[in-house]
Amino acid sequence: MIQDVYESEAFSATPALTPQQESDYLQAWLPLVRKVVRQLAPQCTCVMDRQDMEQTALMGLLDAIRRYGMPDEGFGGYAAQRIRGAILDELRSLDWRPRQLRQKYHQIKDLIRDARKTLGREPAWEELSQRGITAQEYLEYQQLEGAEALASLDELLSGESHVAHLEGRRLEEQIVTQDMLSHALQQLSEKEGLILSMYYQHEMNLKEIALVLGLTEARICQMNKKITQKIRDCLYPD
Repeated sequence: MIQDVYESEAFSATPALTPQQESDYLQAWLPLVRKVVRQLAPQCTCVMDRQDMEQTALMGLLDAIRRYGMPDEGFGGYAAQRIRGAILDELRSLDWRPRQLRQKYHQIKDLIRDARKTLGREPAWEELSQRGITAQEYLEYQQLEGAEALASLDELLSGESHVAHLEGRRLEEQIVTQDMLSHALQQLSEKEGLILSMYYQHEMNLKEIALVLGLTEARICQMNKKITQKIRDCLYPD
């Protein structure tokens, strides 16, 4: 698999490290690749199979090695971010969902929104099943919701969403942007901050986070969307 990554045209630039060094570091950091794939797999395998996800993750790791240079104690966090970003970027390029699944996703989303308006609260699964949503359809919907929420969060917290605005700016302005992100994170509730910590620092997937907090995966997805909106409102106020 590692050889396939080297043959990819996406990484044709001359590396700062020697090919042997890159190969050695790829081997050394394979456990991180597997950890990130395991973290994202529950939300992403409905769109991308695990083998393709691992291949994309390896390309993300190689990109991290080439951007970072000789790995040190800070490399792990940086590499995990690049690996997640590579997988989520690939999902975006696949438009997240095949056409038929995308149509079903919107239908279910409309049904859930209508149920929420009628009940004045988040509907339970039993109430949704009465509206003709099967267990498999609801599972796929949750997976896609989770993948989109994770993608939005990762984009905001990695700085990718406003990196274009930083290019060419003075150092002081970049510091201001980082301060804005810090301020945005301070606006989160204790539970919201805990979710981010479990996902980014402890590298837990949504199912594991839901079990720890005694909530459903659907509820965690909803909270992720709320977290994303809070951070976006702080970074990009009207």
